[in-house]
Amino acid sequence: MSQQGYVAAPPYSQTQPLYGHYGGSPQTFAPSQQGVLKTASSVGPPVSGMPPPPGPNQFSLGNQYNGFSAAGTQPQRFLPTIAVGGQPPLSPYGQPLPTTYQNSAPPLSAQQLTNQMGAMQISGYGPGAMQGSQLPPSLAAQPAFPPLASQSMAHPPMPPGSHAPQMTLSSPTIGPPTMGTMPPGPPVGMQSGFPGPNPVNAGFQQPPGQVPPHGFPQQPGSFGGQMTGPQPGFPGAFPGGTAQMAGPHQKKLDPDSIPSITQVIEDDKVRRGGQTYTTNTRGQVPPLVTTDCLVQDQGNASPRFIRCTTYSFPCTADLAKQCQVPLAAVIKPLATVPQNETPLYLVNHGETGPIRCNRCKAYMCPLMQFIDGGRRYQCSFCSCVNEVPPFYFQHLDHVGRRLDYYERPELSLGSYEFIATLDYCKNNRPANPPAFIFMIDVSYSNIKSGLVKLICEELKTLLDKLPREEQAEKSVIKVGFVTYNKILHFYNVKSNLAQPQMLVVSDVSEMFVPLLDGFLVDFQESQSVINNLLDQIPEMFADTNESETVFAPVIQAGMEALKAAECSGKLFIFQSSIPTAEAPGKLKNRDDRKLVNTEKEKTLFQPQKGVYESLTKECVANSCCVDLFLFPNQFVDVATLGDIPMHTGGALYKYSNFQIQSDGDHFLSDLRKDVEKKIGFDAIMRIRTSTGFRATDFFGAIYMNNTTDVEMAAVDCDKAVTVEFKHDDKLNEDTGALMQCALLYTTVGGQRRLRIHNLGLNCSSQLADLYKSCETDALINFFAKTAYRAMLNQPLKTVREILVNQTAHMLACYRKHCASPSSASQLILPDAMKIFPVYMNCLMKSYPLVGNPDISIDERAYQRQLVISMDVADSQAFFYPRLIPVHNIDVNSDVMPSAVRCSEERLSEGGIFLLENGKHMFLWLGLASPPEAIQSIFNVPSFAHINTEATTLLELDNPYSKKLRSIIDNIRRQRPHSMKLMIVKQKDKPEMIFRQFLVEDKSLYGGASYMDFLCYVHKEIRQLLT
Repeated sequence: MSQQGYVAAPPYSQTQPLYGHYGGSPQTFAPSQQGVLKTASSVGPPVSGMPPPPGPNQFSLGNQYNGFSAAGTQPQRFLPTIAVGGQPPLSPYGQPLPTTYQNSAPPLSAQQLTNQMGAMQISGYGPGAMQGSQLPPSLAAQPAFPPLASQSMAHPPMPPGSHAPQMTLSSPTIGPPTMGTMPPGPPVGMQSGFPGPNPVNAGFQQPPGQVPPHGFPQQPGSFGGQMTGPQPGFPGAFPGGTAQMAGPHQKKLDPDSIPSITQVIEDDKVRRGGQTYTTNTRGQVPPLVTTDCLVQDQGNASPRFIRCTTYSFPCTADLAKQCQVPLAAVIKPLATVPQNETPLYLVNHGETGPIRCNRCKAYMCPLMQFIDGGRRYQCSFCSCVNEVPPFYFQHLDHVGRRLDYYERPELSLGSYEFIATLDYCKNNRPANPPAFIFMIDVSYSNIKSGLVKLICEELKTLLDKLPREEQAEKSVIKVGFVTYNKILHFYNVKSNLAQPQMLVVSDVSEMFVPLLDGFLVDFQESQSVINNLLDQIPEMFADTNESETVFAPVIQAGMEALKAAECSGKLFIFQSSIPTAEAPGKLKNRDDRKLVNTEKEKTLFQPQKGVYESLTKECVANSCCVDLFLFPNQFVDVATLGDIPMHTGGALYKYSNFQIQSDGDHFLSDLRKDVEKKIGFDAIMRIRTSTGFRATDFFGAIYMNNTTDVEMAAVDCDKAVTVEFKHDDKLNEDTGALMQCALLYTTVGGQRRLRIHNLGLNCSSQLADLYKSCETDALINFFAKTAYRAMLNQPLKTVREILVNQTAHMLACYRKHCASPSSASQLILPDAMKIFPVYMNCLMKSYPLVGNPDISIDERAYQRQLVISMDVADSQAFFYPRLIPVHNIDVNSDVMPSAVRCSEERLSEGGIFLLENGKHMFLWLGLASPPEAIQSIFNVPSFAHINTEATTLLELDNPYSKKLRSIIDNIRRQRPHSMKLMIVKQKDKPEMIFRQFLVEDKSLYGGASYMDFLCYVHKEIRQLLT
């Protein structure tokens, strides 16, 4: 690749508002050529100089964003010209193009393409007739979308200022097209950020006296006001109308010529899989989250604990605003460390406690610099010079390092724990062991479905597996039991009782706990009484007709019980329906799908105010975490019920239309994982940074009482907090950007500890360094959480515009400042971000962001809350599912089969495919699946005999069955939620559900295919650069 500077690109146009989250004053670029930008509308604030956001089905089946065609013609895409360094055509990954799934038509020559293009009507940039001016020559010679040639480069070490590795997708040069008409595209102008209800600046303003571009309609109001045409629930909000290409059939654009997530994952596995990743270098990019490797801590936290959107921060706020790449870290403080890696060391400094900086209170870590012969140290975060306590003194060696460097984890490792002193405990007293309270809804629907009996039977064995300290013989967690419908029943299960005793609280408006002694007990001591109770509960309520339930009083009761016992803990609540009984927290049904795609749609996802707000605050203050298991048959207002789990560090599970036969194992597997997983209570987390930048925003299952302390009633090994950083001064390339995450929490054994994670990042004044050290998986985690929070305050249409426009801006900035000179018709992507557009399209098509009345409000709210606390691995799988061919697996190999692209084109009638995204799992069988494979899996002779109602595979004694079940079990172990297996036959009705997860294709509920979205983003980038 050429190392020359970037030349001769058309300058950025006009005043550029700051995208995404970056506030501050707008940037200014050189004015654009005359005739490319529209005048600002006379109504309302300035509007974008770009087409309005996506509308109904611009990318619907059979349509192309490329002008109108004669009726009945089938649109096709151009064949890509793919050449790398004069070699025969290659795929983006340097391999010869595969022959499968390709059209068999002969390739077209450039002359044929030119002749055909001359006969086509290629559209302009908006509807309506041409407005008197000619298309600028730079645009006239370019097609409206990029047929692609590609070039992919690895990550060689590059000197500062050199070009970052990039991927080039290009098209043949084609003569000036005839202008036609065309629907409007989305605006690229973007308001100054997600936060806050009202967008401010709407985008590129038109300098006075410039001619508007062809076909731009006047757009009143913020963000272009009303869009032309109908607006269905389409995540990208791409404009509607028919847009087809006239002329003879063209050969389809080859999907293999555009970047593939599965290929990037496989390449990283080949390059870095199975190796040891040492953390001794500041700012190094770790292996992808999908690559299995051994992590060796040598001074920086493992990527299992912290992953960043980029590992090279820009030195100045201006550079950060220019590129718009968010600076963020996804922190998973209690992440599980694999058995083949060293567990975290526990450091005990006795009554003096951990060594801390006097000024900024940062904890002793490898980043501190010892001076003056070891008698003092300089804090790397605030530069304060501190005295070393006499008991901690040690001499320095010839390079200024302490002689006990390798003997003290806090001096040589990136992650470790301190035992906290009484100063870190509530009321300066040792913490009590935590408690688990099981609160079971015994209303009619839960009794009738058999759920209550199922829970009670499971608890008899599950309570033997409560989490305990390492090396401890048994768990010290106390347990308690409550049942409820309209009233609450508490149970005394003290070990010296012959029978459990029930105490009823019928006045739920003034909730209190009727007993203290005997409510929270040690399971081992009271096991016989508890088992007796669990046998009796289903029988006691077997004849109930009570269908109404309460909810807020249930949480209030659990919280009061923990408060009275002076301990932290978790409530496990099993709720069947919306709480409609007369009591605090009674909810009304607000399932109004007529609000979808209106300004008021955001209200559907806002929790109902009042008692739940104050209850959340009380739960956090009293270290009461809530895990909620929902079993709804209709609307239950997940947005409100799930808000308390989300703010107390809890988890939310939902089993719609629960049936024991098909959902029982799924639920029990979730319950077991939830009870047994590693967890900490009464947690508070703080992020400290070196001078020049600071943590400004936090996303996760957390509660924020102020701007710095992240409070969690509990935090478990699956929960992640995403933290955004902003500059408050210039960063230094020599010292880098340093961060320290300190988590204070109580263990399951009641011990107060501090867990410390340290990480050093590079700083650079070259944007190329930032782009080449980006991590796409962390970026999409950040964008998903910011978008899902923003949808509470802004219309979905606005949220989707922000996502599209920030994508375009990040890639346009790379093209302008980092890429080698090339034709404007080429789409050039940074190598480290070449799959970012496909992830962004998947996010835009996710249920929360799709304005479609066919998707239940509860399901959208549920998925929104799930993602908010996800780590990078879970969000990666959630947005881009794994599609694994299992019809040709090697039964003797231990290696997991490679996934293929998540598209219908990859399926085959003779194939069997396993799809999973961390929440759902499907086994898809083609019509011509091999009979021997069907016999091996299902023990039936043919495709027609397969029972699709089954949710588990038979345990058959043959190699193929064992291997397939082993793959499924292995996947389930990797994910925090269990997944119910759904067996799907090709052409059967349930296949429609499966196809929603083929995210590279057009979405059933509205959403562009990956190919169309990429073309659309390319158009936006070109618009920004002209």
